[in-house]
Amino acid sequence: MNYHVMTLFPDMINQALDTSIMGRAMEKGLIHLNTINIRDFSENKHNRVDDYPYGGGAGMVMAAGPVYRTYQHVMKQINDRQDAVKDETVKKQPRVVYVTPQGKLFHQTMAEEYAKEEDIIFLCGHYEGIDERVLDMIVTDYVSIGDYVLTGGELPVMVMIDAISRLIPGVLNNETSAEFESLQDNLLEYPQYTRPETFMDQKVPEVLLSGHHAKIEAWRREQSIIRTLKNRPELLADAVLSKKEKAFLEQLLKEEKY
Repeated sequence: MNYHVMTLFPDMINQALDTSIMGRAMEKGLIHLNTINIRDFSENKHNRVDDYPYGGGAGMVMAAGPVYRTYQHVMKQINDRQDAVKDETVKKQPRVVYVTPQGKLFHQTMAEEYAKEEDIIFLCGHYEGIDERVLDMIVTDYVSIGDYVLTGGELPVMVMIDAISRLIPGVLNNETSAEFESLQDNLLEYPQYTRPETFMDQKVPEVLLSGHHAKIEAWRREQSIIRTLKNRPELLADAVLSKKEKAFLEQLLKEEKY
């Protein structure tokens, strides 16, 4: 996986992702991070990349030129690497993801889809946005991480890179970690416990001490359904449930507390 991040603050991306699991994944060569400073492609002697908006209004707008030239630079890097491989089957137009509150909400299924890509280009906006013309020219995906506004696109990009990377084989030490967790089958993750068996008079559920794997798995699925119903009931509309689990959910819905 090759991440290409077009940003005004490359150090912010590099420093945050060069640690912990992401840092180890880069050391192993499982993921590659390429941050490109949009200011380097300004033709202004002061390296300015913004200007006043046509029609008036508060704030400044990132100009089309520097963003487009940055994109051309990234595409040349990608094409040069693919040419070196000399395999026409690997050549395809990479996705260009623009992070914006106006985009589709980022979710686990989207992360799984992105994890199959070889190259993803992220575009981080700032100020009051980016000239619409360059967005129309290069962007393939408009994505949001939530219904709120941040000062720039760097934090959302880091969130998405983290979520995508952990789905790439070898990034997590335990390969089952990414497979059985929150939002698997559109359900929230079940409760987790560790030693001691009793903490401040609170005991670990007996079923987890039984060693009966089928019963443990059934209990965990039921707990996931209960937790999802309590905290994120809207997810249940698309949850993947067995016939028995659907009956369990229907029984829960009859209870007054739900």
